Amino acid sequence: MSIQAGVNMEFIRSQDKPFAEGVERAARLGYRFVEPMVHNGRELLSEAGYFHSFSLDDDPGEMKDILERYEVRASALSAHCPLMRPEISVPYLQKAIRFAAAMGAPVVNTDEGIRPSWVSMDEAFSVMKYTLTTVLRTAERYGIYIGIEPHQSISTTTAGLLRIATLVDSPYLKVNYDTGNAFLGGEDPYAGLKAVLDRLIHVHAKDIAIQHAEAERGKVTGTPVGCACGDGVIDWARVISILDEAGFNGVLSCECGTSEQAKRSLEHLEPLLAKTGQPTHA
Repeated sequence: MSIQAGVNMEFIRSQDKPFAEGVERAARLGYRFVEPMVHNGRELLSEAGYFHSFSLDDDPGEMKDILERYEVRASALSAHCPLMRPEISVPYLQKAIRFAAAMGAPVVNTDEGIRPSWVSMDEAFSVMKYTLTTVLRTAERYGIYIGIEPHQSISTTTAGLLRIATLVDSPYLKVNYDTGNAFLGGEDPYAGLKAVLDRLIHVHAKDIAIQHAEAERGKVTGTPVGCACGDGVIDWARVISILDEAGFNGVLSCECGTSEQAKRSLEHLEPLLAKTGQPTHA
């Protein structure tokens, strides 16, 4: 079994760089896994080379070529969408699954999204079940996992996350656990991680700065990025111990806001992974 350190491409967002430059930067820092973000259609910033997101309308072979050029692999695709709006999420996730299969990402990560005002809580789970049932038909056909992340009003709690992740009886419906979002939502991230171990497919290694925690814990359902792993409130030795004891085989995808934070995250995680006998590169 092997726990690998990777990085979410959000680390390059604040620097207004394109996807290829973000991958090159991640490789230079020492990462061998990245988590690209994808979007539908065309949008100005990525077309102009100022944003790292990659269009699903582009050739997945192009993304694959960029990753291979820098000897980096994709741990997952970030494809967040509103599960309670199937007219959006079904075609988007189906396209992301086919894209992931073509370029070599084993997981498509998403969350339930913001509950629309016209969808009651009583209706929400039925709508999400329909969406996931439809999407998982494609996921099973292509052998791609769907990772549900704690990141909105329902999934930010462990109970809500597990309820969504068990709406459909499929071996391809899994959990992408985000330590920082769970913490900010008021959950115990270590207890939450243990609770989802049998469904865990991918981990967002998100740390939360002490000031951030004091200002927002219990008031929000997540945050786009955290601080460098080791600079905040999350005990990464404890997280890695939980994963190691469970025999987790997957990627800790660092979700931070700058290249410097990505560098410090890897420097913090590598010695901890080495203590378990886990290689940090594969």
